[in-house]
Amino acid sequence: MLGLLATQHSGFILGPIAKLLGLIMNAIFDIMNNFFGVQNIGLSIILFTVVVYMFMFPLTYKQQKFSKMNAKISPEIKAIQKKYEGRQDQASMMAMQEETKAVYAKYGVSPSGSCVQLIIQMPILFALYRVIYNVPAYISSVKDAFMPLVNKLFTMDGAIEYMTEVGATVGITTKKYDFAQLDTFVDVLNKFQSANWTDLATKYPELSDLILSTQSEIDQMNTFLGINIAYSPSNLLKTGSIVLMVGAIAIPVLAALTQWLNTKLMPQMDMSDNENNAMGQSMKQMNLMMPLMSAVFCFTLPSGMGLYWIVSAVVRCAQQIVLNKHFDNIDLDALIQANLEKLNEKRAKQGLPPQKLNEKAIKAAQAKPVDEAKLAAKKAATAENIKKATAYYNDNAKPGSLASKANMVKKFEEKNTK
Repeated sequence: MLGLLATQHSGFILGPIAKLLGLIMNAIFDIMNNFFGVQNIGLSIILFTVVVYMFMFPLTYKQQKFSKMNAKISPEIKAIQKKYEGRQDQASMMAMQEETKAVYAKYGVSPSGSCVQLIIQMPILFALYRVIYNVPAYISSVKDAFMPLVNKLFTMDGAIEYMTEVGATVGITTKKYDFAQLDTFVDVLNKFQSANWTDLATKYPELSDLILSTQSEIDQMNTFLGINIAYSPSNLLKTGSIVLMVGAIAIPVLAALTQWLNTKLMPQMDMSDNENNAMGQSMKQMNLMMPLMSAVFCFTLPSGMGLYWIVSAVVRCAQQIVLNKHFDNIDLDALIQANLEKLNEKRAKQGLPPQKLNEKAIKAAQAKPVDEAKLAAKKAATAENIKKATAYYNDNAKPGSLASKANMVKKFEEKNTK
């Protein structure tokens, strides 16, 4: 599909989601402009990110609820699995499945855990990225600011060839984009930096006034706290301005710090067994890598993406603090009782008997974990002692005794076998 930037993303899944999010982004920009006279993309990104994450809060709640409850659920599930270990008959498998479902129902979570919530959230987050990265495609006022220049430039001799050449330097090539379309011109101009605007005015001096006024309007929309968010921090460092250089360094650093804080506030995995310990170590390494990756990405991408990265991490941190406090104050016994009542109401409608708490599984889950290695060593030592005692008894049996006769039969059989 040609012209994916100004013409909006057209993917089968992300396209409709991005369009819906784009309508929200456009509404926020228009409200600020119409009621407060403010046309600022950076402020729009902040408000837009907060609004979208508020809409996703129910999914986040379910995901975090499972993470918090998993520490309680996991031991009980393992106790049930141990109970049916080695039993492959259908009745046992069905009984284990029913007991497992009852445990999840007791805590009010789904066996699919946070997977469903993550699957739903991922396309939303990717579409959110598309909207912020391709602002002119979704905020009509920003695209309109480009159009007077685009309409004039499109009629100039050699403009298509010039824009094709400049577009290739920013990843907008003829392989994917049609430079005979006005939208593609908007896409290229949206990637312009100061040197590009100056070069364009030099090439088309008859349009210099329009070029400068367009640049000024777009820069004003993009400037947030003194930083042009259309420029990447790596480019801002080249300006020589101390203020811009400090801002350029602050963006990736804040992105890394907020990402690191977010991982620290997330529920931590139980490391009490080897399986979780191995997974926990992997998660720990990922939690260390994510802040570093955030810093690298935000250093090379436009500062607007860095702003979104920081705001989204701050919002997630705030949500996590609220959720942690909420889950820490939950009366687990009351929650279990309420969930059991709901489950039994459902079972009554299906003509099934009420579900009771599996006290045996709970006690087994709360018991001190068995050291399998020590248990195996103890069994081996016992077997070896029995073997030695039997050999001693047989070799030193009293003549005429039952043991002596049994030993004679054993030796006779061994001799005939050879």
